[in-house]
Amino acid sequence: MGFSLTLSHIIMVIASVCLASLFSAYAFYTGNLVQNELAQNVNNYKIMVNIKLEIVYATVNTTTTPPHFVIYAKNTGNLPFSDFASLDVYVGEYGKAQLYTYRETANPGNFNISTANGDNVWEPRETAVIRVYTTSNVEGVVFEAKLVPSKGIGSSYLFPAPPS
Repeated sequence: MGFSLTLSHIIMVIASVCLASLFSAYAFYTGNLVQNELAQNVNNYKIMVNIKLEIVYATVNTTTTPPHFVIYAKNTGNLPFSDFASLDVYVGEYGKAQLYTYRETANPGNFNISTANGDNVWEPRETAVIRVYTTSNVEGVVFEAKLVPSKGIGSSYLFPAPPS
């Protein structure tokens, strides 16, 4: 009876050590998952905060047919911005602005962007010219323009119609 009791105790000790090892390995694994998720969230937040676009001036170019909007915007963030297809541009009469999508050779209903150095990368502290081509005539007294990047901080701007 003594030998079988000792053997039973040895088996119980080995089983408890194995279970404890499995539990601690699972706890480390779960802890690493949580840590990685937090690191990814912090990285996404840093990207979001470091991309900031600011409209500095906007007007209507009435010398073309049909007239189009011209928006001057500055990248005031710390990261370059080149994913123009993910940028939403809203512009139009105040309270009636419409969404325009990016196209390199803009048609009516689209916008295009010209960076200062022409490399199609909107660097920090660089001003870009956004030309928005409407599908209809530009009419109104007060206009609004809004830039909304998919990640980052956008800007809005109110401006009057040019004198006629």
